[in-house]
Amino acid sequence: MKNPKTLLWAGAACALGLFLVVGCGKNDAINQAEKQDAINGVPVPSLADTKSIAQQGFVFALPIVMYYTSAYELFVDPTSSQYKAPVGQLFNEARVFTPKDTAVVTPNSDTPYSMMELDLRSEPTVISVPAVPKPRYYSVQLTDANTFNYGYIGSRTTGTGPGDYMIVGPDWTGQTPAHVKQVFHSTTSLSAVIFRTQLFNATDMPNVVKIQAGYKVQPLSKYLKQPAPPAPPAITYLKADAEIAKKQF
Repeated sequence: MKNPKTLLWAGAACALGLFLVVGCGKNDAINQAEKQDAINGVPVPSLADTKSIAQQGFVFALPIVMYYTSAYELFVDPTSSQYKAPVGQLFNEARVFTPKDTAVVTPNSDTPYSMMELDLRSEPTVISVPAVPKPRYYSVQLTDANTFNYGYIGSRTTGTGPGDYMIVGPDWTGQTPAHVKQVFHSTTSLSAVIFRTQLFNATDMPNVVKIQAGYKVQPLSKYLKQPAPPAPPAITYLKADAEIAKKQF
């Protein structure tokens, strides 16, 4: 957004601007309203500004909306067919994904998933991984609420040996524990963590399950065996799914 005023205009302008993007003739009624507002001294954006603000609002918000709808189905709504586990709890899938798994647009069919959502408001999280010998591929994708992948742990990035890695939120200013190999910084306080463990064939699943059992995620205080900080305020989530996102973007 170019300036703070656009935040006030963006919500109302977004729907209008999306209509304008596809074309709407001379927009006589809109032009007349714009002229009348100018006469009355109402500080509103011009028709061109409204279109630009709406476009910016849609581009800026689309990744956030996509993240939120997926996270809501996976980690918030236990009635969803896509639900895995509550926020802060790791869930391992001892199977490959199928077309019924719709919360993620294009999941792999040869890397059984482990996944969770982190709440980094009160303290960092430590992810511990076991040794995963070659040639098996594994990765831990770290994604913030803007759907930006801010880091990867895995065979191609951090190696195949065991290790502890710390995930911190945007406001964290503490010290890094001695045994933590690397710190990853999320730009948002909520973050999705997606583990992928390669499956070689149908009989290989027990080996994948064994590796998944070695994945460990815990708050920093528990990792350090220290008292936990005060819990953050509860979040009041707005119901969301793909259809709601389309109709009430």
